[in-house]
Amino acid sequence: MMKPNMPRIDRRAFVSSLLSRVPDALVVTGLGSPSYDVFAAGDRDENFYLWGAMGGCASVALGLALAQPERSVIAITGDGEQLMGLGSLATIGAKQPANLTIVVLDNGHFGETGMQRSHTSLGTDLVAVAKGCGLTNAFAVTGLDGVAAVADRVLARSGVTFAQVFIDPSAPPRALPSRDGVYIKNRFRAALGFAPF
Repeated sequence: MMKPNMPRIDRRAFVSSLLSRVPDALVVTGLGSPSYDVFAAGDRDENFYLWGAMGGCASVALGLALAQPERSVIAITGDGEQLMGLGSLATIGAKQPANLTIVVLDNGHFGETGMQRSHTSLGTDLVAVAKGCGLTNAFAVTGLDGVAAVADRVLARSGVTFAQVFIDPSAPPRALPSRDGVYIKNRFRAALGFAPF
């Protein structure tokens, strides 16, 4: 839950630092700003950008983690999207893929629709929700020093990790990856050694 005067992290600095520490991870991004942040950190074939699939990031990452158990999988999403897809946390808790890390970039607002306050600034504690769904390694990150803890969990692949990262609500300039869904899908499949379809 967002608290007044809580330290806030620069979103781009956090994402860039995290991805530089886990260069072999498969990354699924949520709608809007998380996709821009990941793209700004460096486009790669192993990034799967979800355009317009609000609420689906954690679920897609779950499927990928189950299908690719030898690879680290990171879902990078926002608080608004994760709130829309809360049910996915219960399914992730039931399946417990050891190689899945969920990173929620929480600015306490619905950034894509006009910066209305989200439920995390109105009392919802996503770490508590995640723990209630069986994700015992759920924690809040309030500073850039938390990057190392998240990266270590990604690399260890020793259980589901849920990190609620409290970011500054400012909006950096958009860095737009391709919006061609077929291209993104086929590029990602090729990176995993599969033919396009």
